[in-house]
Amino acid sequence: MRRLGFAIVLLALAAPIAAFAERPYVAIEQRLSAEQMRATGLDQLTAQQLSLLNQLLREEQATVAADSAAAERSRRLHEADAPVTSTLKGEFHGWEPGTVFELANGQRWRVVDGEYVTSTRLANPKVTVRPGALSSWYIQIEGVSIGTKVRRVEP
Repeated sequence: MRRLGFAIVLLALAAPIAAFAERPYVAIEQRLSAEQMRATGLDQLTAQQLSLLNQLLREEQATVAADSAAAERSRRLHEADAPVTSTLKGEFHGWEPGTVFELANGQRWRVVDGEYVTSTRLANPKVTVRPGALSSWYIQIEGVSIGTKVRRVEP
């Protein structure tokens, strides 16, 4: 299930790159002014040569878009299982199942199980969210001796 959700997130984040790939190719003679065509010597090309140049540029645009999309997917895959370090927004006083922690980096994490209450109030404590076994995640709050299992809350 986590893989499916992750795949959906990847597709949503890759949408801007896909939009670039889907952007229609504009022929070189439409992109350049008559003066630019003369200055580059492109005005001397035959219709067949100009057509071949446009075909090569169209293929290059598609290759660049595909390479960019692949690089973005790879970057996001590597980030997906990296520990997250941030600070908790606001005052910390404990958790119970369902508690949502909002981090300064904008991420939100919901407590899956466990309970912890403290009389000591911590303002904006540092937190680390680490991956665990079987696609689980655990949050550790600075100043608290135990951590708890959490699940990412999508915006």
